[in-house]
Parts: sequence; C-alpha cells; structure tokens
Amino acid sequence: MNLDRYHGPVLALFRIVVGLMFLCHGVASLFGVLGGNQGTGQAVEFASWPGWWAALIQLVCGALVLLGLFTRSSAVLASGSMAYAYFVVHQPHALLPLNNGGELAAMYCWAFFLIAILGPGAWALDHFILRRSSGTQQRLTAGTSAG
Repeated sequence: MNLDRYHGPVLALFRIVVGLMFLCHGVASLFGVLGGNQGTGQAVEFASWPGWWAALIQLVCGALVLLGLFTRSSAVLASGSMAYAYFVVHQPHALLPLNNGGELAAMYCWAFFLIAILGPGAWALDHFILRRSSGTQQRLTAGTSAG
C-alpha cells in the first residue's frame, strides 16, 4: 500500500493537533483556565520572565500553527522557545529528559522543528492566501498586458 498520498493531510493533522495543544498551554498559563499554569489553577504573573512570555509565545504561535498561518516562522519561534525551556529550566536538574521533567519541552521542540522543516501540510491558511494572491497577480498581469 502506498502511503505517500497521505503525506499532506497527515502532516496537516499533526500540525493542527500540535498547535492546538500548544495553544491550550498558553491559554491555561495566561488566563488560569484549563487547570491553570502547571495545574495550579492560577495564571502566571503578568510580564514575569520567562513564564508569562513563554505562555504568550505558546498562545500566539500555537494559534498560528493551528491555523497554518505564518506556519514556518511560528514553528521556528515555538521550537526555539521549547529548546530554551529545556536547556535553561529542565536540563540543569539532570541530563536526561526522563530525569529532569523536560520530556514535554523536548517533544514540542522537535515537533515544531519538524513542522518548520516540512511545512504546514495540506490544509493551511498559508496555501489559501498564496493561491489567492497568485491568482490576483495573474489577473493583474493579464490586464496590463492586454492594455
């Protein structure tokens, strides 16, 4: 069975799920809902470093990746923030993710890196915007050459 034909849709579903889960972390940390920051039921303190800023990146980049809008740039920023979280917050406690509690940060880092490299998949707003703008450009070019 040839699974290559499912590449675009499966990548899109992967992007959507990862973006939604990341978005939920941001919402929980910023607004104290869905269990709050790290299950405390509380929001992180406004503008506190690095927690509030990390939550803002989770909210914005999670939403953009979920929608497939500015996907690669958002995924790079999200991946970098998770690399920072792993190496600055978790890794000083122990070398391995299983021992330092950094499995989630490491998995998000690599998941977003994969999305940044492979792109958004089939169902992304980036594709619709690009298609629409290229169609408009073709109509404009056809109109100026005809006149």
